[in-house]
Amino acid sequence: MAAVCVFCASSTRLDERWLALARQTGSALAAAGHSLVSGGGRVGMMGTVAEGARSGDAFTLGVIPQSMVGWEVADTGSDELVITDDMAARKRVMMARWDAFVVLPGGLGTLDELFEVWTIGMLGLHDKPVILLDIDGFYTGLLDWIAKLVPLGFVRPSALDCLTVVGSLPEVLDALERCRTPMV
Repeated sequence: MAAVCVFCASSTRLDERWLALARQTGSALAAAGHSLVSGGGRVGMMGTVAEGARSGDAFTLGVIPQSMVGWEVADTGSDELVITDDMAARKRVMMARWDAFVVLPGGLGTLDELFEVWTIGMLGLHDKPVILLDIDGFYTGLLDWIAKLVPLGFVRPSALDCLTVVGSLPEVLDALERCRTPMV
């Protein structure tokens, strides 16, 4: 069993298809025997992925900064809810408690987390899998732009190897399974 940290949108203005994806992700992680580490909010995809995980009896850990408790509405249904002093502490706690990282569609906050975890992995500060779900080409434009930075010398070719890009939820689960031995 792995503790899978999922980053995704917390927006309340999303189309139902994104919430369905989050719910399916949480349920699938639970069915595969994984626990969930999330940003600790109960709204948007963030809250929905936790609901999905709990529906399958997975352990859920939410980590939220004090300043966002009222703003995002803390996920008090989490099995464990950690309230940190700030966003930096939130990231430290989450990164210390995860075995794998899955990125679903999201906005600036999701991108911030993706780039931080991807960067510190590239720098050798962790060797945990970072899996990006590029469903329906959600991240294709971003990935194409990053690939263009390689020949310009701004991004090392080896950095691209530190990110596993998949196009479907079953592929996320397959990628987690391939990485499972080192996580145990």
